[in-house]
Amino acid sequence: MNEKFMARAIELSIESVKRGTGPFGACCVANNKIISEGFNKVTDNKNPDPTAHAEITAIRDACKKLNNFSLKNVELYSSCEPCSMCLSAIMWSRIDKVYYVNTREDAKAINFDDSHIYEELKKNINERKIPMIQIKTMKEQAIKAFKMWSNSGNTKY
Repeated sequence: MNEKFMARAIELSIESVKRGTGPFGACCVANNKIISEGFNKVTDNKNPDPTAHAEITAIRDACKKLNNFSLKNVELYSSCEPCSMCLSAIMWSRIDKVYYVNTREDAKAINFDDSHIYEELKKNINERKIPMIQIKTMKEQAIKAFKMWSNSGNTKY
């Protein structure tokens, strides 16, 4: 853990508050160097985006800079424990390690509460608040892309 990188993530979170877009900041680090930075952009007036969390924006920028979806050998420094969406992105991008300071309980105390998401994920898909309806009659059409991918020889993933 490098306090310099965490200090930068915290600095980004403070800058984000000043912009009015939320109190979160993050940076991706490779080879002991910051390769990307991100701050919360969810409530950005020009481009509102519920997926534009600090960690996600840092991951997107790192992938663009490295020209790769895999962030193996990259560490993420975040001012707060990643939410479930960010954790998923971290796992999909193959980030090696995450450092954070504030907890999800700290975030909940200022009305950034994602505990309902963790609760929903524990439920059977048929018991969730948002109906999840599989259209089985179109399975043959939809599975075609999966079969094409499987047969394409593309082994990146």
